[in-house]
Amino acid sequence: MSIISNCTATAIKDAATALLKGDLVAFPTETVYGLGADVTNRDAIARIYKVKGRPVGHPLIVHISSMDNLDKLARDIPEYALKLAKAFWPGPMTLILPRTDLAKDFITGGQDNVGIRVPSHSLAIALLKEFEDQGGLGVAAPSANRFGKVSPTTAAAVQNEIAAFLKKSDVIIDGGPSEIGIESTIIDCTTKHPIILRPGAITFKMISRKLSLEIPNLNLIATSKTIHIRAPGNFTSHYAPDAQVILNGIPKSGDGFIALRNVTTPKGVIRLSSPANKKEFASTLYAALRSADELKIKKVFVTTPDQSGIGAGIIDRLIKASSSS
Repeated sequence: MSIISNCTATAIKDAATALLKGDLVAFPTETVYGLGADVTNRDAIARIYKVKGRPVGHPLIVHISSMDNLDKLARDIPEYALKLAKAFWPGPMTLILPRTDLAKDFITGGQDNVGIRVPSHSLAIALLKEFEDQGGLGVAAPSANRFGKVSPTTAAAVQNEIAAFLKKSDVIIDGGPSEIGIESTIIDCTTKHPIILRPGAITFKMISRKLSLEIPNLNLIATSKTIHIRAPGNFTSHYAPDAQVILNGIPKSGDGFIALRNVTTPKGVIRLSSPANKKEFASTLYAALRSADELKIKKVFVTTPDQSGIGAGIIDRLIKASSSS
């Protein structure tokens, strides 16, 4: 395994070549770091599942450099999905769409749909463009961590999490801390109206405003009746540190604590993060949870922000993290 910190054009070219050879490449995105493999290489994709300890059949998200390449992997794309893509790509949004024959069962978990996104991180875009220039179709990339654990937002976190499971020929690209810090918004676009399957930085309000003219009285909220597909991050328990995560409780001396800056830290409690706002809350959340494990803290109490904007995504991740406790 090699770590690329000086991300020159040559280094990116070599990383793209490694993908085409069947190696794994962990790379930064604006959300979290992804563990990438050639979307057409069954053996490389199988290694992603093995490295992560990911349940077989749990679908992967495919990353492409531009929506110009969307129709290679997706078909029967609804107009509202195209409008969302034009508005929010590159960016932290994944669209679930009917698949073409190029999107194989080993990517989609045997479903007749595929999750696709165009990340906005400059190094991710550079890697994807170079990969496509060399003949690649797309890069399947779940978060670069062991399954169910806290997603990595730095190259160091990737190394700590999965280095022991990587080969010498695999690559980690260091692109600095991820800006957003929680995974992409996932939107089901396989039905008449879009449904949010996983909230994130592309919010309910942003989507509603963009589609209000095409779909009046739009209801984006997923329910047990509207969720008919499997998608990344939809397990009840996920995103969890070793420490027990407790929401909106009262911490005691020796416990970890995460809350907005205006919330006072009780005496003897270990403050793990004091974000100034919800954007900063999201970007520092996973690093704070990881630091709890580094400090051998057994319990982490989190005072959650309100659900507006990216708050819905933060609360979604924390509920799943606390369900693992």
